[in-house]
Amino acid sequence: MVEGMMTQSGRGSVRTDEDRLAFNSVKVFSATMAQDRGHLGEKVTAWLIEHPRSKVVDTIVTQSSDAAFHCLAITIFYQDEIG
Repeated sequence: MVEGMMTQSGRGSVRTDEDRLAFNSVKVFSATMAQDRGHLGEKVTAWLIEHPRSKVVDTIVTQSSDAAFHCLAITIFYQDEIG
């Protein structure tokens, strides 16, 4: 861990093999500047509109900070367009 980096635990879930959804692609959207973080959802929405045949199977939102910077990441796990 980087010196000065803070971590915080949150709620999560655990999937078993029976309910695990398969994915073959991952898309990560991230931003550190305040204005960029404020528009991150719009970037995700635009990407989803541009990829209507991609099936999202899971999404993880991660926030990390140190003394000077804040980073927001939205990670999308999906089944890539086929055909």
